[in-house]
Amino acid sequence: MTISDTTVAIVGTGNIGSRLAANFAAGGQDFLLAGRDQEAARKIASTLDDHAEAVSIDEAIERADVLVLAVWFDTSKQLITEYGERLVGKVVIDPSNPVAPGDDGAFHKVIGDQESSGQILANLLPTGARLVKAFGTLSADTLSTAAWREPERAVQFYATDDDSAGDLVAELIRADGYEPVRVGGLDKSIRIEAFGDLHELGALGRVVTRPEALTTL
Repeated sequence: MTISDTTVAIVGTGNIGSRLAANFAAGGQDFLLAGRDQEAARKIASTLDDHAEAVSIDEAIERADVLVLAVWFDTSKQLITEYGERLVGKVVIDPSNPVAPGDDGAFHKVIGDQESSGQILANLLPTGARLVKAFGTLSADTLSTAAWREPERAVQFYATDDDSAGDLVAELIRADGYEPVRVGGLDKSIRIEAFGDLHELGALGRVVTRPEALTTL
């Protein structure tokens, strides 16, 4: 199966969801777009040259083979709990970074220092649903500005325990204007989440090309 044989949905119309939507459309990828604010989804879809169809979250869950949960970590947990067995057979993509602002105004992890949102969400999914950690390694602004770089594309890292799901997401990363690089299984997803060594806002500190990325793995 290739990404052209599947129905893709983005759930979320905030900073990450809206930028992914614009990049997917620029890459010629058709998709469903859903969010709590359906009017916002319709407005975004109307700007994307018929590549996006605005739908309800319920319809996105029903129709999509591949779901990008472009929402906060806690909201992803709620959606997985709410839809449960309806996610069986689907590829679920998690861009979330498990952080929130603290009293000092800085962002801090809301889970244990050695925990990853990717592994936590994977454990919540029903058997038969497959999780891929992707699209959360770059800031929202960089996600827009670094897409389609020439002559050599910038990298987006991803992690998964499932090869076929990973292959689909690698195609989506290319449609997003980036070069995919797999860091390993979900046990490595902490590396590409906020404060991880492969996150733009962590030790990596910048976007990288594929040759540069491979030296870090």
